[in-house]
Amino acid sequence: MPELLCVRNLKVSLRDPPTGREGWVLRGVDLRMEAGERVALVGESGCGKSVTALSILRLLPRPPMEISSGQIEFKGRDLGNLTREQWLEIRGREIGMVFQEPISSLNPVMPIGEQIAETLRNHSGLSTGEIRARTLSLLAQVGLPDPPRLLSQYPHQLSGGMCQRAMIAMAVACGPSFLIADEPTTALDVTVQTQILDLLFRMTEEQRLAVLLITHNLMIVRGHADRVVILYLGLVVEEGVPGEIFRHPQHPYTEGLLAALPEVSHKGRPLYNIPGVVPSPFEDLKGCAFADRCPRVERKCRESAPPLLETRKGHQARCFYPSGK
Repeated sequence: MPELLCVRNLKVSLRDPPTGREGWVLRGVDLRMEAGERVALVGESGCGKSVTALSILRLLPRPPMEISSGQIEFKGRDLGNLTREQWLEIRGREIGMVFQEPISSLNPVMPIGEQIAETLRNHSGLSTGEIRARTLSLLAQVGLPDPPRLLSQYPHQLSGGMCQRAMIAMAVACGPSFLIADEPTTALDVTVQTQILDLLFRMTEEQRLAVLLITHNLMIVRGHADRVVILYLGLVVEEGVPGEIFRHPQHPYTEGLLAALPEVSHKGRPLYNIPGVVPSPFEDLKGCAFADRCPRVERKCRESAPPLLETRKGHQARCFYPSGK
């Protein structure tokens, strides 16, 4: 399959305004996706998942963040050289985005129907009547009841799950080839989370969309991703297909994430906690970023940074001492 997205050695710096100190949110991320592929980007809060997505779309808050180096190509096109007008064409039309907080991401003073219609007006070339028909069709496709009534309703009149369905409708309205879903079930109850994920992946499968799913929930990954990329402190520390990741985790961080899942914990015992805390982005790291939290740490780990190497066929890990399982 053709390569859709290629991210090479992406580094994003962070400047602390009061002190002027510079740190790193992304320390050299590599990510590749093929057309129609579903990739899950997984890690704890603060590891750089959302920053990776915002970097791809050139939506980073500047300041305090800045892309310092690296290259991002989409369909063979260098996204770093685009004008503002070219970006307006790509966002929405070729790349859709589902944000993690739908109520705050939607415009509070614009009806839901108008927000979807505006996306279609900007990118589709449809007539007014066709835009209305397409908007109604999209609202029905995402499972929202009584689409004609919803056309004039505002985000605050809808539940969180309904707002997320509207956000998905907006993201796929113009038939993009790539969709970024950033923690799409955050703040939703468990039942609604399942419904939203089923909807999201059903629609992307029907439209043959490539999906970058950003999540901290590894159980979501098992059923919905073709490939899993584990991120820690702005670096890819492991990558492979879900079956391999779950059965044969190679990096101690991945092992910790899996051990902390309630589904694999022993009844009556406390949930496993990865010891320690994620280092500050302003910390100068000489060795492995996970060294201070790692149960297998050796002197070598503190002196030099491990490269991302293949440990099993189609399975990579950034570790000097990968698991032998």
